[in-house]
Amino acid sequence: MKETLAELERWGADVIFGRARGFRAGMTRLAMSALSFVFRGLVALRLLIFRKRWKQQAHLGTHVISIGNITVGGTGKTPVTEMLAKTLRDRGRKVAILSRGYKSRRLKETQKWKDSEGQPIDAEDMPKVVSDGRALLLDSKYAGDEPFMLARNLDGVSVVVDKDRIKGGRFAVRQLEADTLVLDDGLQYLRLAHGTDIVLVDKTAPYGTGHLLPRGTLREPPANLCRASYILITKCDGTPNDTLIEELRRHNRFAPIIECTHGPRYLEELFTGRREDLEFLRDKWVAAISGIAVPESFERSIERLGARVEIRRHFPDHYRFTRKEVDAFMTRCIERDMELVVTTEKDAVRFPRPTDMTVPIWFLRIEVEILKGHDEWEEMIDRMCLPHAPGDPVLRFREAYAV
Repeated sequence: MKETLAELERWGADVIFGRARGFRAGMTRLAMSALSFVFRGLVALRLLIFRKRWKQQAHLGTHVISIGNITVGGTGKTPVTEMLAKTLRDRGRKVAILSRGYKSRRLKETQKWKDSEGQPIDAEDMPKVVSDGRALLLDSKYAGDEPFMLARNLDGVSVVVDKDRIKGGRFAVRQLEADTLVLDDGLQYLRLAHGTDIVLVDKTAPYGTGHLLPRGTLREPPANLCRASYILITKCDGTPNDTLIEELRRHNRFAPIIECTHGPRYLEELFTGRREDLEFLRDKWVAAISGIAVPESFERSIERLGARVEIRRHFPDHYRFTRKEVDAFMTRCIERDMELVVTTEKDAVRFPRPTDMTVPIWFLRIEVEILKGHDEWEEMIDRMCLPHAPGDPVLRFREAYAV
């Protein structure tokens, strides 16, 4: 059943990205295009409901920073979230990351927690606490791959998972004493009021496939970039972005624009923790395996580092590999005399240990580096670190015009 669903998901992605050909794929795209018009109307209606205050947003009494995008997957939210949380932590903020925990499993038993007075927290008020800032409390199966990765990499930052991020935020403020909440993938989460909206735009595909869901990968029309407080152009390669910036300015005239790159930093062996610099990949025969939204981007990265990618294995985004699947892949790598297997850091947290470890498995560590807009980034951090009084004009503006 799992394999069938994975195949359907993979075929659906091939239809959306134009890789699937033929009559069936063409008819599916036609049907999806019709549904996209309905989706556009629902998105506009939902925004109107919150803008007109027909449905109220929750305010948690602390600064809420949303990191999101207008497309599905692939813009590099996790490394940006990590960099932002680390920067705010180092500036003295008590940071909690709120995540939905996409495709994480339900806990068999709710975590036990006591408040400051030693009273147990009701089960209905308990989110999943991946990290309290001091220790990892859940594995990737129950946390979700991205929350687990963030919790593992961020000492002193708590990570809370719940589909109801108001509930997660209340817990973080009351029980973990957070004074800054980072809402991971939060642009479309309108039930919770945002103080700052950081919107990521992938340089290589600013508007995804150019179509709204389900025909394409856009969650919202590009015009909705007007809601961004700051825009980060990700995956830059050092070449000018003047044309893209001019285009973005048609949608948002005022948000500071920061240009950054998501660059590989080093390789780490999955089950030993051994690290090597990037030169280690040069001229190696490599098998690439991943379960991410845009595997081609990952594979191009390791090819640019000099690897000879001979085998490519793709799974759906957030896919939890089985031992059987990994063993079959490793057998293929051994038969083809591969020198090493490379996966992504996100995939590494849900990668089971194969039966045969003849071919070593490594993951590529990706980090964010700002290329242009350092002053704008520092100004943003300074603003986030200042306490806002209830009458602050910035907050009044956000409350009056932003959703």
